[in-house]
Amino acid sequence: MHRFDYIIAGSGLTGLYSSYLASRYGRVALITKSGIRESNSYFAQGGIAAVTDNEDLPVFHFEDTIIAGRGLCDQNAVEILVNEGPLRIHELIQEGMEFDMTGGELSLGLEGGHHKRRILHAGGDVTGRKITDFMIKKVIGHKNISVFENFAVIEIITDNGNCQGIRAWDLKKGREEIFLGSHTVLALGGASAIYKNTTNPATTTGDGVAMAYRAGCLLADMEFIQFHPTSLYTKDEKSYLISEAVRGEGAHLFNQKGEQFMTSLHEAAELAPRDIVARAIYKEIQSQELPYVTLSLSHLDPQRLISRFPNISEKCRQLGVDFTDKIPVAPAAHYMVGGVKTDVNAKTNVKNLFVCGELASTGIMGANRLASNSLLECLVFGYRAIQECKRTVGEVPDIKSTDNPVRRFSKDPSRAQEFSELSIRVSEIMTSYAGIVRNERLLKEGLAKLEKEREKYVKDGLEIYNKMGENLLIVAELIIRAALYRKESRGGHYREDYPGEDKSFIFHIIQQKGEEIRTFPVNVKTEENE
Repeated sequence: MHRFDYIIAGSGLTGLYSSYLASRYGRVALITKSGIRESNSYFAQGGIAAVTDNEDLPVFHFEDTIIAGRGLCDQNAVEILVNEGPLRIHELIQEGMEFDMTGGELSLGLEGGHHKRRILHAGGDVTGRKITDFMIKKVIGHKNISVFENFAVIEIITDNGNCQGIRAWDLKKGREEIFLGSHTVLALGGASAIYKNTTNPATTTGDGVAMAYRAGCLLADMEFIQFHPTSLYTKDEKSYLISEAVRGEGAHLFNQKGEQFMTSLHEAAELAPRDIVARAIYKEIQSQELPYVTLSLSHLDPQRLISRFPNISEKCRQLGVDFTDKIPVAPAAHYMVGGVKTDVNAKTNVKNLFVCGELASTGIMGANRLASNSLLECLVFGYRAIQECKRTVGEVPDIKSTDNPVRRFSKDPSRAQEFSELSIRVSEIMTSYAGIVRNERLLKEGLAKLEKEREKYVKDGLEIYNKMGENLLIVAELIIRAALYRKESRGGHYREDYPGEDKSFIFHIIQQKGEEIRTFPVNVKTEENE
C-alpha cells in the first residue's frame, strides 16, 4: 500500500506536467501502464497551437476553435485555453524548453482549421517527443516524485462518492498494489486503439474511460471520434501518422484518377477541418479500386521537406516510400474528442478525482478537435487541476474506512489469448459498424455484436483479463450508444441517414452508469461540477 499527496496516472504530457507542478506542494506518485515514453503525447508530430505572434490574437484562436467544434464548444473553456495557453508556453520556455526558431523568432506552422500561423514545433515533426522528454528530465530523479512504470491502473477507489486513490496491477511482479492520496489525477489518454486502423499506441483502448464510468463519473460526447485523414497506408504496417503540418506546407491530395478532389469540396482544400478531409478521402476510396489516395509533395522543395519532417521522411524511407514524391494515405482513428466530463478546473463529479488531457471532456473540442489544440489543453488544464488541488487540501484517506478489501484482483494467464482475440474482434466491429460513416442499421448491428461478445467473454469475478475485456466492451458500447442517440451529422460524427446538422441537437450527450442517456446544454455547467 502506497500513500502520497497526489496520485497521477498517465505519463503523457498532462501526467508529466501536472506531476512536476504537484511536486511543489507534496509527494507525487506518477503511474504509467508501460514505459514513461509510451504515450500519444510522445508520438505527437504536428505541434502545439498557441498565440505567440504579434500578428495573431487569442480571439482569432478562439474563433478557429469554435468553428472547428461545430457549435458544441463550451465557450468559457475555449476562452481559458486560448488566453492561458500563451502563459503556459512562456513558462515552459523560461524553464528551458526549446522550440524551433527562424531568424531569432519562434518558427510557426499552419495546420487545418487555423487561419494564422500559430503552431509551435520542436525538432520539426518530433514535437511530442521533444516536449515530453523535456518534462521527463524534470520528473525523473525529483525528490518529491516516485515513478511507477509498468503499473496498469485497474480501478478507482471510491467511498460514498469520494475518490481515495487507485488500484493498479504491477505487470512485472504480477500483483495488485494500492495507491492512496488526497488527490487523484487521471491522464490515461483516449480510446482510438479500439479501432482496427489507428495512429495510437496499442495500449490506448480507453481503460480510463471504463474505470471512470464504473466509478460513477459523467461521460460526455463519446460519439465524436476524430479520424486523422492522412495515415500512411501499407498492406502490413500499423497505421503511421503523416502530420497535418505536411499539408500545411502545401502538399496536395489526389484520387486514383489523378484529380485533386479537395479543391471542389472546401475553400481551404487540403487544410479543411479534419472531419471533412477524412470523410472526403473515405468516399474517394469507396469509389475507386485502390484502398488509399495519394498525398503529393513532388512540387515542394525536397530539402526543406526532409529538414522540416526528419522523422516522417525516415519512416517513409524504411517502408520504401519516397516522402518527397507521393505518399499513399488513408484515414485512421486518431483522437477521442469526448471523454470524462469535467469543469474548467478538471474536476469531475466524483470528489477529489480530476481528469485531464485526452481522457477529459472539458468542452473545448466540441464536435471536432482543432489541430494541435490537444497538447495545449494538457498544459492549461493540467495546471488548473493542480491549482485546484492546492486550494482543496485534504487528508490521505484510510483504506479501512472503505468497503474495499486491501487486495482483491487476480490474474489468470490462461485468458491472455482469449483477451487478445476479443480485442481483435472488437476493433473489427468498431471499424465496420461505427467508423467514419455511420447509419442506424450499422450501429444497431454493431451494438448487438458487442452484446454477444459480452455474453461470451465477461464472467463474474475480479480477474484482470476479464476486467480488461469488459473495459473494451464498455468503451465500444458508450461510443455506439451515443452515436445512435445523435440523429444528425456534426463534426467527427457522420450519419448518412441524417447527413445534415440539426440545431435541435446542439447539446452534450451524457452517459452515466445506471442512468439513462441524457443531454446537457452547451456552455452550462452541470450541478455536479458547480
